[in-house]
Amino acid sequence: MEDIVAEVLRQWQRLHPDLDTTPMAVIGRLTRCTALLQQAADAPLIGAGLVRAEFDALAALRRLGPGVTPTRLARETFASGAAVTKRLRELERRGLVERRTDDRDRRVQHLALTEEGRALMDRLLPEQVAYEASLLSGLGAARQRELAGILGELLVVLEGRLGGLGS
Repeated sequence: MEDIVAEVLRQWQRLHPDLDTTPMAVIGRLTRCTALLQQAADAPLIGAGLVRAEFDALAALRRLGPGVTPTRLARETFASGAAVTKRLRELERRGLVERRTDDRDRRVQHLALTEEGRALMDRLLPEQVAYEASLLSGLGAARQRELAGILGELLVVLEGRLGGLGS
């Protein structure tokens, strides 16, 4: 069984037989996997009325604990300040996030999950992880760990060459 990228590589090999298409094989497959994962309906998130970016913001706030600034949240979620502001406004409106102005510098905001936000994340996280596990179920646990390790190495290389997002 072959993936769609294999056919693209064969086509390029016919046109340019001396060209090493290994980089295209890696980047092409990563790009295709990313596109498919972005299209996949995150069933637990949809059921909770969240999109992935909102879930990522709530997850970061749950992981980091109270007191996170919007700037730190942007860095943690690889998002722009404007995108974080928009997400926070919606999550605050829904009663999931609260802001507190810094006592020393009124320009600084500190963020925290509300009790409702913490309860939602504590319920939703195991469901989302199980959903993601089902997406990867065609690979055994050892292969998933191997793939995670290889992708981690690639990420370190790319961040070293291209810089980290949101940094």
